[in-house]
Amino acid sequence: MKVLGIETSCDETGVAVYDGESGLLGHEVYSQIALHADFGGVVPELASRDHVRRLAPMVGALLARLGLAPAAIDGVAYTAGPGLAGALLVGAAFARSLAWAWGVPALGVHHMEGHLLAPMLEDDQPSFPFVALLVSGGHTQLVRVDAVGDYTMLGESVDDAAGEAFDKTAKLLGLGYPGGPALAALAERGDPARFRFPRPMTDRPGLDFSFSGLKTFALTTLREHETTLPEAAHPQLHADVALAFEDAVVDTLAIKCRRAVEQSGCHALVMAGGVSANRRLRARVDELMAGLGGRAFYPRAELCTDNGAMIAYAGWQRLHTGQQEGLGFGVRPRWPMQELVAGA
Repeated sequence: MKVLGIETSCDETGVAVYDGESGLLGHEVYSQIALHADFGGVVPELASRDHVRRLAPMVGALLARLGLAPAAIDGVAYTAGPGLAGALLVGAAFARSLAWAWGVPALGVHHMEGHLLAPMLEDDQPSFPFVALLVSGGHTQLVRVDAVGDYTMLGESVDDAAGEAFDKTAKLLGLGYPGGPALAALAERGDPARFRFPRPMTDRPGLDFSFSGLKTFALTTLREHETTLPEAAHPQLHADVALAFEDAVVDTLAIKCRRAVEQSGCHALVMAGGVSANRRLRARVDELMAGLGGRAFYPRAELCTDNGAMIAYAGWQRLHTGQQEGLGFGVRPRWPMQELVAGA
């Protein structure tokens, strides 16, 4: 069964084709970074309009590159939520229209389930059960995964997600959009001995996260030292703050991952989402899991950010069992992952 996947939850337009026998046949992603850069963040209306412009040409180009006619597609999966309402509606309307025209079933997919299952697109896959750390601009969650659709939420952010905190702190440092990669690059020049930021919510039991206070701590540190240092010293100050912030986020995530793995009894940890591409975070999680006698699994870098491949795969997992929707469709900008069940 070949499934076309369509992702339009935010500021990436992603399309892909997944084959149940041959695996991922191909995918394409268009990033809107340049479109939103002047605004310092995603403008929802601009994002929606750009998805409208990109989707049809991208699907046509992908099918042509793969040598596939529309008749070769057996189903269409699209991101139904969570995400920006307008952007989701563009993808949903386009996907449903294609499915109707081609006479194939269609299915709305949960965006975070797509991220969670993205490592299954690799040759080296984790076995169930495992713990998943989903860490992106909009979500930071720890989930126990016993099967596709069988998820237990272990902990999540009570305020800013890790990626959101990265972007906000990067803005304080005068860095461009997107801020996370820029902050990580700046941190490479930081002095690890200069500052130590707090590790929020690690001094108490539980697996929830809180990152908004780290942004405030970074702001306070910057203001305190910028007023007493000559301007020539500010670039090093900014690098030192970036490193202290990054270390605090990475350490906090690792501490909670250790707790989740030990409490669940699982020996595999999946990490997915845009922040999972962070070099320091991957190194720390690899070290953590090796010390626990387990392993960490990640999708390749190009599948960490939003993409159609993860949606095509997640959709295939459900479509090939016969699950589908009627002609009506809707989107869910807010969609708790706990509502997903196996095969439904």
